[in-house]
Amino acid sequence: MAITRIGNPAIADQRGVNFRNIIINGGMDLAQRGTSFTGITSGSNYCLDRFTTVPVTAGTWTQTQSTDVPTGQGFANSAKLDCTTANGSLSANSLLYFQQRVEGQNLQYLKKGTSSAESVTMSFWVKSNKTGTYIVELFDEDNTRQISKSYTINSANTWEKKTLTYAGDTTGAFDNDNAVSLYCFFWLAGGTDYTSGTLSTTWTANTNANRAVGQVNLGDNTDNEWYVTGIQLEAGSVASDFEFLPVDCNLQRCQRYYYRTVTSRDGGGNANIFGGVYGTGTSGMVMFSHPVSPMRAEPSYTYVAVRTTSGLASYINRNVFNIGMSATNPFVQGAQLDAEL
Repeated sequence: MAITRIGNPAIADQRGVNFRNIIINGGMDLAQRGTSFTGITSGSNYCLDRFTTVPVTAGTWTQTQSTDVPTGQGFANSAKLDCTTANGSLSANSLLYFQQRVEGQNLQYLKKGTSSAESVTMSFWVKSNKTGTYIVELFDEDNTRQISKSYTINSANTWEKKTLTYAGDTTGAFDNDNAVSLYCFFWLAGGTDYTSGTLSTTWTANTNANRAVGQVNLGDNTDNEWYVTGIQLEAGSVASDFEFLPVDCNLQRCQRYYYRTVTSRDGGGNANIFGGVYGTGTSGMVMFSHPVSPMRAEPSYTYVAVRTTSGLASYINRNVFNIGMSATNPFVQGAQLDAEL
């Protein structure tokens, strides 16, 4: 009996499996920390899972999960960056980018550092009122190498699909571990420290001045905003259709890096979701069940709400906390565990 394969074979991953998209949460559907953050001026700022916004003297920003999406493409959400305080005169070290970090052990099949190194293709949908040249950079953290490609926003306030292909790098293998090996930078502004050279469109040892040459300054006006969704990075020189994953699968992939418990009942009010046992003096333990175990690494932790305890004292293993106690019946009403790269 003949077997007929159903579906588009171009959608199949080069390794013969799903999860061809190196980027996690590229459809911007998950935002465990919250859907809106204001007053962003510095640091590494999470809103949507797995993505951070990093500004350095490049204005003030609001980051949100938006429902503005390209029509008819299957997306429900996008990431939005909105300038709330402008900086039209960037300092030499000014920068602004939207990024995701990728573990080295998820990149071994790219064969980087060998004569068989794979090309990769980045595709995404983008929209902004500010037209002009933008840069997407891949940065090899293990070997301090990078490559940058430019794209153009041609029409203001219009969703446009962009595709960029990066040649394979035959120099410098990615480490096979759970640490960051690859940064994917979507540049939105850059001072002369990053824009005064010649754009590095082939893999090369890093020179900061060559990383974001030509990049517009999205932070030069408080009317400026930038949206992105459907980010996909895959092996090969051709962009395939965006890989939509079931929400439960997508959520579990994100919870490997960050997990926040529920802190209230459906009807309102606090719920004691983690029960514990009393030890001696002012110590005890709280046991809980984590949906993804183990996480990428031993997580840092903070409690969202506690009852009759003085806070979490230490993380023992994937299912147990030590806690400092102010009474003999410990409960934790919510906690967050962070194992981000």
